[in-house]
Amino acid sequence: MRQDNPLKDMGIVVMLILLSVLGAIIGVQLLTTLGVTPNTSIIGALLAMLLARMPMKAFQRYRSIDTQNLAQTAISSATFGAANSLLMPIAVPWVMGQPQLVLPMFIGVSAAMLLDAYLLYRLFDTRVFPASNAWPPGVAAAEAIKAGDKGGKQAWLLVVGIVGGVVGSMLKIPMAAFGTAFIGNIWALGMFGIGLLLRAYSEPVGGININANYIPHGVMVGAGLVALIQVVQVIRSKKTDNSGYSSPDSEVRKALGLGSAGYVLIAALLALAAGLWSAMSLPMLLLFILYAAFAAFVHELIVGIAAMHSGWFPAFAVALITLIIGILIGFPPLALCVLTGFTAATGPAFADMGYDLKAGFVLRGHGKNVQQELWGRRIQLIAALIAFLVAIPVVWFAHFSYFAQDLLPPVARVYAKTIQAGAEPGIAMNLLIWAIPGAIIQLIGGPKRQLGVLLATGLLINNAAAGWAVVAGIVLRLIISRIWGERGRTPMEVMAAGFIAGDALYSFFNSIFTSGSKK
Repeated sequence: MRQDNPLKDMGIVVMLILLSVLGAIIGVQLLTTLGVTPNTSIIGALLAMLLARMPMKAFQRYRSIDTQNLAQTAISSATFGAANSLLMPIAVPWVMGQPQLVLPMFIGVSAAMLLDAYLLYRLFDTRVFPASNAWPPGVAAAEAIKAGDKGGKQAWLLVVGIVGGVVGSMLKIPMAAFGTAFIGNIWALGMFGIGLLLRAYSEPVGGININANYIPHGVMVGAGLVALIQVVQVIRSKKTDNSGYSSPDSEVRKALGLGSAGYVLIAALLALAAGLWSAMSLPMLLLFILYAAFAAFVHELIVGIAAMHSGWFPAFAVALITLIIGILIGFPPLALCVLTGFTAATGPAFADMGYDLKAGFVLRGHGKNVQQELWGRRIQLIAALIAFLVAIPVVWFAHFSYFAQDLLPPVARVYAKTIQAGAEPGIAMNLLIWAIPGAIIQLIGGPKRQLGVLLATGLLINNAAAGWAVVAGIVLRLIISRIWGERGRTPMEVMAAGFIAGDALYSFFNSIFTSGSKK
């Protein structure tokens, strides 16, 4: 099985390149016009399935579920990579009137994006990021591919779920949040739902604007720091029992060591290329390099943890937190501009790679054959790197036209305004005060439940409907488990995957049509 390498087939490689171009264009277009990046992995899988149905021998190669897995890996990697990891970071210096920073920033974030994805590949199915955890969009993509391949009762359950997901989304019900409640860790999702509801109703009911008081940001700072300590404890642990994981703890140590060195190097090169040495003293420059690398690393871990449990990754919000702390430290605006772009670039590719590897993990039999799983994972990494390498020139050549038309990611303007406004009175104290409960909750939940990070993720997202959807899903899940026990688990999870897939399909096509109408 190890010798099977679909990437030796030029027809498959050409398909991956074309899907990557399509994914990159979709990501750039939708981020600049609507400010969102859709999950396109289901689209890639469906396109590969359509090719497989062509009545010609040349298209039979696309019938393999492994090939369809590579298709969804490529298009989703290109979409998130192009939009979140490449275009958004270079828009920040442009908005701030620093066009000379665009090229060095682009080179730096391109390197960060590639390192980001590679690190998740190394960390996937370890005690830090277990393959057995939810990764909900990955489960949805895998179930869609399995249903298209095998048919049967589960395929009909998935179809019912997809229809329900589409109809629910049309009625403005967050079906991805509802579906995730049936798949993820129930404690983590419970805290996520509580966070969503607290954010939505704190002002209308309690008269407190928790966002304006930086309460979610403080909770995430405390929870994130404890989460980092918990990861360090895994690295330093003397336990040798790695049963249930395909990668040992030693792999975690090596990967995090590589990531730390890589981010320090990229931060140093970015600082030099941006000319920060002329605006800062040597001690301040060294502090900036270390803080930028640390912030990028923590940002990546927090986004990955949130994505693993909830299917949501608050990349932009966490990058804003690292920016606020940078302002409080006293870095000049030019350095803050570089810091924001660099930290925002880490995380999205990391989280999306986790979704794709989870899809492959499910399709390859949940890791029963370890050698097959490791080999398939490696092929997926290569497909993702092809997608990223395709996305890099697409974004570079596209950004000239988009920026000239003032088509910029809305969040880039938020970052720029935050930098220009500087530190507001009381921010530091609010962050410090609310970091304490965030740290305590994260400590209580432990590294498996990640309660603090998931609570903070919910608090950062203003979406009451998603909160109620998560709560409703958890209640239904408990009822189903109580009545049918283990027998109800598989049908429940298949239909939940359909809800997530239906939500993704509706969001994608709705975004495409809305974007077209805005031209």
